[in-house]
Formats: sequence, C-alpha cells, structure tokens
Amino acid sequence: MSLHRKEKEKVVTGLKEGLGRACGTFLVDYQGLNVEALTKLRRELREADIEFQVVKNRLLLIASQGTETAVLKDYIGGPCALAITYDDVVMPAKVLTKFSQDHEALEIKIGQIQGKIVELPAIRRLARLPSREVLLSQLLFSLSSGPTSFIRTLCEIPRRLVNVLEAIKGQKA
Repeated sequence: MSLHRKEKEKVVTGLKEGLGRACGTFLVDYQGLNVEALTKLRRELREADIEFQVVKNRLLLIASQGTETAVLKDYIGGPCALAITYDDVVMPAKVLTKFSQDHEALEIKIGQIQGKIVELPAIRRLARLPSREVLLSQLLFSLSSGPTSFIRTLCEIPRRLVNVLEAIKGQKA
C-alpha cells in the first residue's frame, strides 16, 4: 500500500514540476478515442514538443495547486488528459483543434495560458494564427520596410539631381 502511495507522490511531484514550468495547458476529453487514434494524437503532440498526459483528476488537482494551471480546477472532471506546452502556446491549439476535427471523440474542454482561462472559441481562434516563425518573419519584414523605404527616398534625391544635371549638359552641348 505504501509503495502505491509513493508512486502517486512521484507522479504528483513530476507533474507539479512540469506545470510550474508550463506557459500553457489544455484539458481534453479523450473518451471514445481508440488506442490507434490516441497513439496518433500523442505522436503529433510529441512532434510539436507538447507533453500529453492522462492523469487521475485527484492527482492533477493536487499537482496544480500553486501553479498557473490551478485556474482549471473547476473544469477537471470525468476522463481528461492534459496537453502541456513550455514555449509555443499556438502549437497545442493547432494540433488539438485539427485532431478534434478529424476525430469527433476528442473534445477540447478548456485551456489556460499564463494563468488566464482560454475557452474553446478562443482556442480555435488561436489555432488559426500563423506559426511563431511566420509571425516573426512578418514582424521582421514590417520592421525593415520602414528604414528601407526611407533609404530609397534618400537615394532618390541625388539620382534626380544627376538626371537634371545630365539634361542641362545635353541642352548646352
């Protein structure tokens, strides 16, 4: 009996450490998914660097105390699994939303990002965002377009002056 308790304590400790580092967590109801679909979901999440765990609700409640995931305590009930992300909060929303469209048995219950509850409509909007790399490249393009236009304008002044001088030279010759 004490070994069983020690295993639970180990699970809670590991989960609490993970939830303490997490920048976002998503609760999903996986009931109705067969083993093949659940394995596929785990693989897709793992490829996106997202941790996916099926944990007993009581252990999840204990582990989430003192972390940002504690805001989800009212939604923890029934069979649920937890998708944990440590850096990119858009990727879990993308993977889970796409997977739930392909497999109706997967239901996204709720999420939290940095201690703020994110409901299903917001998760779906989040999933439609471009990836982090695309957003960064768009930002870089926007930041560089202003100085580039300014430099083009500055270079245009001497070029026009040279054109005017060439025209005057052509008229006098």
